[in-house]
Amino acid sequence: MAAPTPTEITLHQASRILEVAFSDGKAFRLPCEFLRVHSPSAEVRGHGPGQEVLQTGKRDVQILAIEPVGTYAVKLVFSDGHDTGLYSWEALYQLGREQDALWQRYLQRLEEAGASRDPLTVVRQSTDAAPPSDARAATGSPSAGSGGVPAGWKQL
Repeated sequence: MAAPTPTEITLHQASRILEVAFSDGKAFRLPCEFLRVHSPSAEVRGHGPGQEVLQTGKRDVQILAIEPVGTYAVKLVFSDGHDTGLYSWEALYQLGREQDALWQRYLQRLEEAGASRDPLTVVRQSTDAAPPSDARAATGSPSAGSGGVPAGWKQL
C-alpha cells in the first residue's frame, strides 16, 4: 500500500502552525518550532546515528515559505535562515504520527543539556570606551559595570 500523500497544506502564520491533511483522512497540526527542531537536514540530523545536533532557541521561529520539491516533498524556509531540510510526504506523516513522543523527547534533551527553547539574548559591546563613572563607583572596581557585567557591556 502506498504511503498517504497530502491533500491540503495550510500555513497558519499567526499561530505558527502548519496543518497537513493526508489522503487517508488523517490531519496533523505541526508547530513551526517542532518542524524546525526535527528538520530532516544533515545540519540537524547529522550524517549518521549519534550525530544529531540539539536545536535550541527555536520557540519563536516561523515558516517564511513553503516550496514544492517535485511531487514528493516540500522545502520549508524558516525565519532563522534554515532552509536545507526536505520534508517528504512520508517524513511529514511520520512527524505527525509521532509528534507527542518526539516533542517530549526533545524537551527532555533540552533539560538534560541545560538548554532552552527561548532564543538567546544577544549582548553587544558598547562603543563607549569605559562604563559610566557611577557604575565604577557602585562596584568599587574599574573593570566591572553594574550587575557584574564587564566594563563597556550593556545588560539587557
